[in-house]
Amino acid sequence: MPESRSVMASAEYHSKKVFNEDTNESNDDMDSVCSDSEKMGFIAAKEDEDRGSTIDIDEEDKISDKVEAAVLRMLKKEVDREKEVNNIDYSRIEEEKQEASQTEDEDFRVVQHEHDSQSLGMRKCREFLKKLRIHVWASLSKAQYVSLLKDFVESEFFVIDGDSLLLMFIDKKTQYLNFFYQIECFLHDFAEKGAKYVITFFKDAEQMFFQYPHFLFLRTALIEHLRHNTSITVHTEFSNCLSSKWEIFLKQSYPYFIIVSDTGLSSRQRDFLSILIAHSLSKKINVVLASGQEYDLLRVYGYHVQSVYKHRSFFQMYEQDLRCACENLVSYKEPLIHLYEDLKLNLKSIQKEVCQAIRLLKQLWPEGSDIRRVVCVLACAVGLKIYSSMLGNANTPMGANGMQSARRRSKHLSPEEAADLCRMQCLTVTFLLHMPLSQRAQIRDMKSCWTKQVLPLLKMQQLCMHFALVQLCDANDWKLDLTYLPDLNDESLLINLAHYYEVEYTKGLEFQKDLGKEMENDYQFLWDAVKKMAVKYSFGDAFPIRKTSQVFLEQEQTLFRVCEEEIPNIGLIPVKSDLVQDYVGDVLKDLPVLKSNDPAITSLIKYKEFDERRHWHSDRPLTEEYERVPCNADAKSKSPKERREIQKLQTFRHFYGSTLEDSPSKHIVYQEHVSENANSAVKKAQKKHKSKVEIITEENNRRLKAKEEDKEQKQWQALYMTTVKEIKENQTDGINKLEKFLKTFKSKSVKFSIEMTALSACLQVWKKHCKEQGNKSKDLSKAVQVMRRIHILLEKYQDLLEEPHLQKLTKYLKLLGFENLAHSLSGQTGESSDQNKSKYAIEVGSARFQLQYMDYYLLREERNDPDPRVQHFIPDTWQRELLDAVDNNESAVIVAPTSSGKTYASYYCMEKVLKTSNEGVVVYVAPTKALVNQVVGTVYSRFTKKLPDGLTVCGVFTRDYRHDVMNSQILVTVPQCLEILMLSPRCQKWTQRIQYVIFDEVHCLGSEIGAEIWEHLLITIRCPFLALSATVSNPEHLTEWLQSVKRYWQRAENKIEGSSTNSEKNFTRQCKVKSKVQEQKKSYRVRLVLYEERYNDLEKYVCSLKGSDFTIEHFHPCAALTVNHIENYGIPSDLSLSPRESIQLYDTMVKVWQDWPRAQELDPEEFVSFKNKVVIKKADARKYEQELKKELSKWIVLGQRQKVNELLEHLKPKSVDCSEQQKWKHFANFVDKLHEMDKLPAIFFIFNIDSVEYAAKTVFSKLLEKQKSIQGPDPEREEEHLREKLRKVTKMLTKFPEDTKKLSPHKMKSMELLSTKKTNLEIRLKTLTTIPSVCTYADHKAVDEDTLRKIFHRLRFERRGYLQQMMALRGIGYHHASMSAKQRQVVEMLFRLGYVKVVTATSSLALGINMPCKSVVFAEDSVFLDALNYRQMSGRAGRRGQDMIGNVFFYDIPLPKVERLIKSNVPQLKGQFPLTISLILRLMLLAAKADDKADATAKALSVLKHSLMSFRKERYAEILKIYFVFSLQFLIKEGYLDQECNPIGFAGLVTHLYYHEPSNFVLVSFLVKGLLHKLCQPIKDSTVFSEDVMEKLVLILANLFGRMYLPACSTKYKRQFCQSKVFLEDLPEDFADALNEYNTKVQENFAHFLLTTAKLADMEQEYKLPLSKTDFTSQNWHGSELASYLMDNTKSISAISPFACLSGVVDNDLFHENIINKAVLRSLGVNVTNCPLLYLNKYDNQGRRRPLNAYALDFYKHGSLTALTTDNWLNEGDAYYALKDFSLLIKSVGTSLSELCDDPNDNVLLAFKQLGEKYEEKLKRIT
Repeated sequence: MPESRSVMASAEYHSKKVFNEDTNESNDDMDSVCSDSEKMGFIAAKEDEDRGSTIDIDEEDKISDKVEAAVLRMLKKEVDREKEVNNIDYSRIEEEKQEASQTEDEDFRVVQHEHDSQSLGMRKCREFLKKLRIHVWASLSKAQYVSLLKDFVESEFFVIDGDSLLLMFIDKKTQYLNFFYQIECFLHDFAEKGAKYVITFFKDAEQMFFQYPHFLFLRTALIEHLRHNTSITVHTEFSNCLSSKWEIFLKQSYPYFIIVSDTGLSSRQRDFLSILIAHSLSKKINVVLASGQEYDLLRVYGYHVQSVYKHRSFFQMYEQDLRCACENLVSYKEPLIHLYEDLKLNLKSIQKEVCQAIRLLKQLWPEGSDIRRVVCVLACAVGLKIYSSMLGNANTPMGANGMQSARRRSKHLSPEEAADLCRMQCLTVTFLLHMPLSQRAQIRDMKSCWTKQVLPLLKMQQLCMHFALVQLCDANDWKLDLTYLPDLNDESLLINLAHYYEVEYTKGLEFQKDLGKEMENDYQFLWDAVKKMAVKYSFGDAFPIRKTSQVFLEQEQTLFRVCEEEIPNIGLIPVKSDLVQDYVGDVLKDLPVLKSNDPAITSLIKYKEFDERRHWHSDRPLTEEYERVPCNADAKSKSPKERREIQKLQTFRHFYGSTLEDSPSKHIVYQEHVSENANSAVKKAQKKHKSKVEIITEENNRRLKAKEEDKEQKQWQALYMTTVKEIKENQTDGINKLEKFLKTFKSKSVKFSIEMTALSACLQVWKKHCKEQGNKSKDLSKAVQVMRRIHILLEKYQDLLEEPHLQKLTKYLKLLGFENLAHSLSGQTGESSDQNKSKYAIEVGSARFQLQYMDYYLLREERNDPDPRVQHFIPDTWQRELLDAVDNNESAVIVAPTSSGKTYASYYCMEKVLKTSNEGVVVYVAPTKALVNQVVGTVYSRFTKKLPDGLTVCGVFTRDYRHDVMNSQILVTVPQCLEILMLSPRCQKWTQRIQYVIFDEVHCLGSEIGAEIWEHLLITIRCPFLALSATVSNPEHLTEWLQSVKRYWQRAENKIEGSSTNSEKNFTRQCKVKSKVQEQKKSYRVRLVLYEERYNDLEKYVCSLKGSDFTIEHFHPCAALTVNHIENYGIPSDLSLSPRESIQLYDTMVKVWQDWPRAQELDPEEFVSFKNKVVIKKADARKYEQELKKELSKWIVLGQRQKVNELLEHLKPKSVDCSEQQKWKHFANFVDKLHEMDKLPAIFFIFNIDSVEYAAKTVFSKLLEKQKSIQGPDPEREEEHLREKLRKVTKMLTKFPEDTKKLSPHKMKSMELLSTKKTNLEIRLKTLTTIPSVCTYADHKAVDEDTLRKIFHRLRFERRGYLQQMMALRGIGYHHASMSAKQRQVVEMLFRLGYVKVVTATSSLALGINMPCKSVVFAEDSVFLDALNYRQMSGRAGRRGQDMIGNVFFYDIPLPKVERLIKSNVPQLKGQFPLTISLILRLMLLAAKADDKADATAKALSVLKHSLMSFRKERYAEILKIYFVFSLQFLIKEGYLDQECNPIGFAGLVTHLYYHEPSNFVLVSFLVKGLLHKLCQPIKDSTVFSEDVMEKLVLILANLFGRMYLPACSTKYKRQFCQSKVFLEDLPEDFADALNEYNTKVQENFAHFLLTTAKLADMEQEYKLPLSKTDFTSQNWHGSELASYLMDNTKSISAISPFACLSGVVDNDLFHENIINKAVLRSLGVNVTNCPLLYLNKYDNQGRRRPLNAYALDFYKHGSLTALTTDNWLNEGDAYYALKDFSLLIKSVGTSLSELCDDPNDNVLLAFKQLGEKYEEKLKRIT
C-alpha cells in the first residue's frame, strides 16, 4: 500500500536493511573505490597498485605496524565516541516548552494536600525528575520505527498500559460511545493481526484523574467494559510499577514489550509514566510509544525502544530516587472538592453516599436492572442529595461573610434547577435505552456548550458515576446487565434536549412534541426511583421536565453546525476495459456512474502544453534497466579492454565458485533428442535384459574396480602402522585423520578392514586409559570411539561381517561391560554376573551410555541404494521426490532445514534445462545480491557449455549490476528485477522461454518489505517452479494457494489456446520451431516436500560475564517453556532435544517426582525402543524424546502443575547481567574461550553495524597486544635495528663481484661470513615478523600463499581494505551490508576455506549464504532478532558433513528473550497487501502495450485475483476490488490513464519510480508545474549550479524520498547539536503549495470514492462495536415525535461510521485526511493508508508534530557520518546504508528524466546529474 512506502518510510528503512540489504549497492564487481583509508595506511601505496606488483616485504611490514597503531587509536576513539553518545550532558539540554496541562476550572477544583514543596527532599526529588525526563527523552528519541508484530506467534504477548491507552483517545469533542468505539477499533486491529496482549491499569494512577472527573469516569467504565464484555485480561491489582507484585508479574510473564505514553494530562502524570518507562527498560522489557502508531491491513507500526544496559545501570544508580519520586507522586492525602469556590466536600463522603444509595436501589429493584438505568439513577439521586446538602450547609451566612456568600450563591444552581438538569439526564438515558444508533447518528449537531453554573454539578455527578461503577461491578449479589457500559452517557443528546426545553419547547404547542408511551413510562420509572432514593428532599414530579427557567447553555455561540462545502456528484468515471470488467464487474454494477458532461469527466488533465514547451515527451516509453547494458556473450563487439574485464570477472567467478563446490565443473552437451520418459535414468538402471555391449562394459568395470581395490589395499597396508600409532598417541586427532582418509577410498572391503583396525586400536586406547586411571573416574569419550566403530561396522558393513568378526564384536561389548548387548548380538541368552564383570567395564547402562555419551555420534537413517541421477552422494527419499518433480516438470514447495541439501535439486533442474535446449531458461531468484553472487559462482563452478554466438550459460540482473539478462540460459536475479521482466510488455517472448523458476528463501513472502513482489512472481509465472525454504510454519496453506494459482493458469492457457487468432498461432508455432521450449510436457501439479529432521542437533549455551571470567551454561530447550505455554499451546513441534538432553530431561523428571508412575517404563534401559539394542539410532532417540514430551504434557493434565514448574525451574540456567562496556571489553576474551573449547570457526551475529566492526577490531587489537607481550616491550625498535643491519650487510655483499673465482681466500671468507650473517638476520627478522600461532586464529595450512594473494588482491582499492587484510591474516573478519561486495566476498571465501575462523556479522549472513561453521553466537539483542532470524542464523551452525553437532551461544542476551526465541514458532505466511496504485498502473501498461494481449491480460488478472492475503478470505478479496476501483479512478483523474485504461501522460515515469509511492506522483506534479525548472537555474553563463540550488534540490528530494520520522517527543528538549540540523526543514513555499494542492485533490478523490462505495459496506457490522460485538440496532424502537424532531434529516452521513456520527462527523469531514480513519466505515476495509497522500506535517495522537530526520540534507552539508551518529540519532552503519540508498535514488530519478527529454542540456537533467555526482563523491570520501 502507498503508506508502507512513504508515510511509514522509517519502518521500511529498518526492514530493508534486514531483508533487502544488497539491492542498493554500487557495482562492486567492476568499480575501484579509494578512500581516506590511505592516510592511515589501510590500503597499498598507489604506485605499487598501478604497477600491479605486490608490496615489498619491508614496506608491507612498516604499513602493518602503522595499521596496528592506527587500529588501537581507532578503538580508543570509538570507545570515547560511544561514551559521548551514551552519556548525556544535562547542561547542554534544556526543555523546549512545558506541556500545557488541562485548564483548571475555578468553579470545580480537586485540592490534594502535597508535601512541603520547599523541603530538601522535595527539591532533590524535583531535580531527579528533571534528570529522569531527559533520560527517558534521550531513549525515546532513538526509538526505531518498526513493525510491532513482526515475529508474533500465538505464545507471544505484550502489555498495554491502560492509562496510556486512555490518553491516546481522550478528546473533549469525542462522544462517550464513540470513544469506546475508537478504543475497540484500536484493540481489534491488534487482535485481528494475531496479537495477544493484556491491559494494566495501575491503582495509583487513578488519583491523577480526580482533577478531570469526565476522564476518571471514562477510565472506570473502560476498565469494567473490557473486563466484563471482552475476553481481554485486565490487571488492576498492581499499585504502581515499582510494586513487588508487578515485578513478579514481569519476571513470570516477560512481555514482549509495553505500550506506554510519553505524555500525560498533567506533569505529575507524565512523570508517573516516565517512571514506568524507565522501570520497564531496566527490567529488559522493551517499550513501544503509544503515540505515532500507524497500521495497514496486515501490520501495525510504532516506535520501539530496545532495552539496553544503560537503562539498567540508570535504574540501579537511581533506584532510591525513583522510589522516592514515585512515592511523592502518589502519596497524597484525601482530596477535597471545591464547587463554586465556597462549597467543599470530601471524596470519602461521596463514596459513602454512593454505597448507601446502591443498597437502597437493590431494595427498590431486587430483580436487577440495566447498568445504564442504575448509573443514571445513582448519579442523579446521590448528586442531588449531596448538592442540596452542601447548599444547605452554606445557607447560614453571618455579617460580611454572609454578603460574600450571597454573591457566590448567585453563581450556584438552586436544588430545583439541579433537579431540572437531572430530569433531562434521565430522559437522555431513556433515549439511549430505546433509540437505535441509526437514528441517534442523525441527531442534529449542536455547537452550544454548558454555562459555568452547570459544569461543576456535571463534574460532581461524574465522580458519583465513577464510585458507583467501582462498587457495582464488583457486586455478585445483584443481577446487573453490564452489556451497555460503553453507552452510559451521550452529552450531545443531553445538550440537544437542554436546547429543546430551553429555547424551542416554550415557543408554543406546535413545538411540544410527544415522547411516546414506552419512553414516557421508562422516563417516569427512572425519575420515580430518583425521588424515592432522595426522599428527604422534594425535587418534584417527572413532568413537566423543566420547572425552572434557568439557562443551562451559553447563548452567544452558533447553535447548529452548517456544512458550507458542497459535496460533488456521487459516482464513478465510466471505464471501458475488458480486464476491469473481468475483475471488478460484479462490484461496478452496483455503483453509480457519472454522466459524460459531469465536471469530473470534462476536466480530466492533459499534458500537451507542457510537452511542447519543454521538449519533454511524457508518453515516450522508457527503457528498462536490462536494456541499458549490452550482453557480455558477444565478445567480438567489445574492445580489448572490455574483453579483459569480462575475462577477469569470469575467472574470479570460477575461483569464487571453487570455494563453494568441491566437485569439478561439469561440461554440458546439448542433447537434441532427450527421452520423454521422466525417470528414464532410473528405469534404465532397473532393466533386466542386458545387451552384449553392456555385458562387456560391466566386465571391464569389474576389472577396473578390482584393480582399484588392490591399489587401495596396498595404500592402506603402507599407512596401517602409522595410523594405529597416531590413534594410540592422540585418539581424537588420529580418528579425525582416519575419517578423512576413509573418504578418499571407494572399495567397501578396504574400508571394512580399516574400520576393524580402528576398532582394535580404539579398544587398546580404552584399556590403557582404564589401567592408568585405576579406580578414578574415566574419560568415557575414549570408550565412545570404540562403540562408535561397532555401530558403523554393524550398520554399514553388515554384509561383510562374518562369524569371527561378530565374535570379536561380542567380546569387545563384554569388555565394555555391555553383557546384554553381547548376548543380543550373539543370539545367546543369559544374565550378567557382577563377579565376571570386566575391569574395563563402563559404569553406565548401555542405552544411557549411547544416548548420553555417544549423543551426536548416533547414526542417522540413511539410504544405501544409489540413484543414477546423483553422482557424489546417495540422496534421501525426500530428495529423490524432488528430482522426480523436476523430471516430470512439476512445481514443488520444499521445506527442509538449513544445510539438508535442498538446493541440489536447483542445480539438477539447471542441468536438465541446459541439456535439453539451447534456448530454455532457468531463473534463480535470490533475496539478496550477496546470495546472487554466491549462486552465480556456483553455476560457473558447476557448468560449462558450448553455446552459439551471442548466448551464454549464466546471466545476472540486480538493481545496480546486470549482464547477459536476455541471452543467458541461467539467469540469477533478485525479485524486484525479475518483476520488471515479467511485467514488461517488451519481454513476452523471453518469458515464454522460461522453463523453471527457482525461488530460494521463499519465506520472504512474509517479510515486511518486498513480500508482495515475491507474491507477484509466484502468481505470474506460467512455467513450473521450485520454492525453497527452511522456515515456513504453514507450508500446507502455501502449497494449496500455489496449487490454486496453477489451476488458474491451466484454465487461462486453455482459454488462450482456444481463442488465439491465426497470427498468434503462427507466432506460437515459430517459437516452437525455434527453441523447442514449448515441447516440454506441461504439468500443473504443485508438490509439497517436507523434511523436518535436522541432520545435526543444535545445542544451546547461555554465556554470562562474572568479573573478568565467563560462565557458559548449557541451555536445555525445555527450560524455555512455562506451564501456561504447555497448557495453552503444547510443546512446539520444532523444539527438538539432542539424545543427551532427553536423558537430562528424564533424570530431572525422576528427581522432581520421586513417585512418578512411569519412571521405570521410561528408564532408558527399559524403554521399548532401546532395550538390549546394540545400535541405537537417532530415530530411536527421537521416539524416546517424543514420549518424554508427551509425558510432560500429561503431568499437567494429571494436576502436577507444581511439579512441572519445579522441573522447568531446575533446567533453567542462571545468567548474570553485565554492562555494555564490560561486554565488549571482554569480548576478545570470550572469543579466546571459544577457541580453547574448540568451538571455532564461529559467526558472531550483531545487529548494529558499528558494533560488528568494533567487535572484530577488539579481537584484533587483543591479539596485537598479546603478540607484543610475547615478543617483548619494544619489538618495533628491534625490528628496525635488524632491518638496518640487514640493509648494511646486503649493501656490503653487493660490492663483491659476481665471479667469486677471482676473489682472494681472505675476501672469499669475508663474503661467506657476510652471507651467513645475512641468512641469520633474515631468520631472526622472519621470527620477529611472523605472527606467533597463539596470536592468530587463522589456519595458515588451509590456504596456500598464491590463493591468499589472489583473494587479497581484490581488496587493493577498497575502503579499509588493508585493515581487512591484516585482520584476515589473524583469522578475523566482519561482514555487513554496508561493505562492498568485494569485501564481503573476501570474508566469505576465507571463512569457507577454513582460513578465517572468527566473523562478526549482521543479518547479511542470515539468508542462505554458504558459510559453514561450528558455532553461531548471538552477541547482541535487537528488535530484529526474532523467531525467523533466529532460525535462519542458528541454521549456519553444524553443517552437514562439516560437524557432528552445531553450537549456539547466547552472549549476554536476556534470558527471557532466549526462552522466547527457542519456544517461538516461525510466523505463518499470511501474505501482504499486494496492490499499490503504481502496480495497477504497471498492469494496465502491460495489458495495453503487450504484443500478446491474451497473455498480458491473464498475467494482470492473476495478480489481481490470486493474492495470498485473499486466498480463502472473501472479505479481503472484496477489499482488494474496492481498492482497485479507487486506484483506477485516481489514475484517470490524475491523467495517467484514459477511460479505456490506456496509459497516458507521465505514466512511464511514475511506473519507473514505483517503489517510492506516493512520492513518484508528487515528483510528476512538481515537474508538470515547472517548479523543478524554476528551481534549477545555473550560475550565469555556465552549466554549473550554485550550492544553494543543490541544497534546495536535496531538501526537496529528502522531503519526498528520504522520509524517516522521529518521535514527536524528540523536539521536547532543546539540544545543542554539533553539525547537523537534525529536523528536516519544510519544503520551499512554492513546492509546499504544489504539494498541498496535490494532497487536496487526492483527498477529494478519496472522499468522493468513499462516498460512492459506501453502499458496499456491511451495515449490520457497522452498528456493532468491533471487539465486544455489542449491538446497537435496537429492535424495540417504536418511534417518538420528540426524537424525530431532534433529528437533522439534511445531515449527510452516508459514508460515516454511525459511532463517529455521534461526535458530529459528517460526510464533508471525509475531505480532511486527519478524520478519515476515525470516521470511515470499517467493513469497507480501506482507510487513509490506501490514499496516496504525502503529508507536509504528520502528527501523533496528542496532536504533536512528528519531525522528519534531516540525515540526507545534513550529510550533504557536512559530509560527516560521525555527526549523523551523535546528532541525528542514527548508528553509523545504518546511516551509511540510508545515504547509499538516497544516492542511488538521485541517479535513478535522473536517468528516468533524461529519457523523457530531447534536450541533453535541459537544466533539470544537468542539475540531477551534478547532484548525483556530488553526493556520490561525498559518500566515497567517508572513512
